[in-house]
Amino acid sequence: MARKGAKAKKGNFAIRYFRETRSELRKVIWPTRREALNMTGVVLAVTIVMAAGLGIIDLLFTRVFALVVR
Repeated sequence: MARKGAKAKKGNFAIRYFRETRSELRKVIWPTRREALNMTGVVLAVTIVMAAGLGIIDLLFTRVFALVVR
């Protein structure tokens, strides 16, 4: 008998998964539009600064290695 119960749960895995996912998503405190825009701005700013910093470091290493190879 226990096996039939286990099989029934196994067969309903997808349905149970989506129900539980929906339930968890209802518990989420979603950010306001203003908060989302502010966080997006921070992410973009940090990404740009890091890309510029890595670009400068790459340029410096390229020039230093070019001098060493000569």
